Amino acid sequence: MTWLISAALLIIPAWFAPAPAAHAATAKEIDARVDAALKQFYKKIHDGRKLIAESPGALIFPDVLKAGFGVGGEYGEGALRVGGRTVDYYNTVGLSVGLQLGAQSRSVVILFRDKQALDKFRHSQGWKVGVDGSVALAKVGAGGTVDSNTLEDPIVAFIFDNQGLMYNLTLEGSKISKMKM
Repeated sequence: MTWLISAALLIIPAWFAPAPAAHAATAKEIDARVDAALKQFYKKIHDGRKLIAESPGALIFPDVLKAGFGVGGEYGEGALRVGGRTVDYYNTVGLSVGLQLGAQSRSVVILFRDKQALDKFRHSQGWKVGVDGSVALAKVGAGGTVDSNTLEDPIVAFIFDNQGLMYNLTLEGSKISKMKM
């Protein structure tokens, strides 16, 4: 039990600290991964292109890696696109404690369906899901059709991996910070 407390004491301060500068990926690499993730999104979500086009902004994290052994963490880098072009780069960091073992990779597409929500996000100094903004997880039916009630929310997220959409996941507690590129 003491190893769990020690690990938490080492990880928790990093979650509250400012986001580190990007060392792992360049802007060009992130944009290429975002393009690939969007291709998958368009294949999995009926009218995905239309959803992106009619949203004031889309934040795409192509590879959010989560790993844990009792204490878990996740990290991913992505891009905010407005009008189809990248305007800023962000990272997401999360921490979890509980029964967990292993690793997984997933893609996250967050649609800002409301310009006011997008503006609030862009002007924040580190944004925590569930604290600074509520994010509705998209409910997707057969054939990739999205529940229209979900799309009424100002911020909607889609979480998927290579096999398809992932259900019963949460983004609660994830911290999203602008990266200096």
